[in-house]
Amino acid sequence: QVQLVESGGALVQPGGSLRLSCAASGASVSDYTMNWYRQGPGKEYELVARISPVGGSTNYAHSVENRFTISRDISKNTVDLQMNSLKPEDTAVYYCNLPGRLVDYWGQGTQVTVSS
Repeated sequence: QVQLVESGGALVQPGGSLRLSCAASGASVSDYTMNWYRQGPGKEYELVARISPVGGSTNYAHSVENRFTISRDISKNTVDLQMNSLKPEDTAVYYCNLPGRLVDYWGQGTQVTVSS
């Protein structure tokens, strides 16, 4: 059974930084594409960042390019999202996602609030 557990969400001032972490069990983060999504208040789910299993290539939403960095630690089986220069519009619940062959797996989400 695959389980994903996010952590690291917090209240942060505009311009600040946060690092989110997604701990996976039941699957290796190096074997699958791993995604970070977010859902802001009154908004739809948005794919924020993706890291591929082969070569670790990354993709980002235009809204977070050059501010967010997705990475994985194979030894810890985690996928992290480093978020810099945070803006109020980054406020959202952030979810880790593993698109499996038959089932999509999701974590419970972690709240990020950017406010002064």
